Amino acid sequence: MKILAFAGSTSSTSINRELVKFVLKSFQEDEINLIDLNDFDMPVFSVDREKKGFPDEAHNFLKQIEECDVIICSLAEHNRSYSAAFKNVFDWASRINVKVFQNKPMFLMSTSPGGYGGGNVMNTAKTFFPQFAADVKETFSLSKFYENFDLESGVINPEMLKDLNDKIGNFKNQIQN
Repeated sequence: MKILAFAGSTSSTSINRELVKFVLKSFQEDEINLIDLNDFDMPVFSVDREKKGFPDEAHNFLKQIEECDVIICSLAEHNRSYSAAFKNVFDWASRINVKVFQNKPMFLMSTSPGGYGGGNVMNTAKTFFPQFAADVKETFSLSKFYENFDLESGVINPEMLKDLNDKIGNFKNQIQN
């Protein structure tokens, strides 16, 4: 199985990227393509810029999705919504193909330093992504990242780790059937 994985952040210290990397350890038998949104840097989307054509990076992002079987992503929350970097990639890609996620099964995650764990962006994405052909099979939010995650060990809160492992198992069962 080919997995496309990414964090909805361009931060060099992205906690969402750390969560994705931790979850990918449960998929070591699969082919993993962990992409960095920094590789998809483009002008801010506008209809005026669209008239001049689409950036190669937008086509490349869609190609990455086309070539995968499964998507695993964790969205950063900025001001209760997507990061500007992710939203820009998404905006450009959706103008090329409104079915951005191409009906691929998705494990959707979020984390934040606060107690809501990126819950605002998660709630938006759970509602919004299926309209763009995301087959969201499972979701997970990790609250209080710095209290519940260790860069060496991963999720250290036993209840949260059990919840995450249950969701990973459920996701695997869904995509194998």
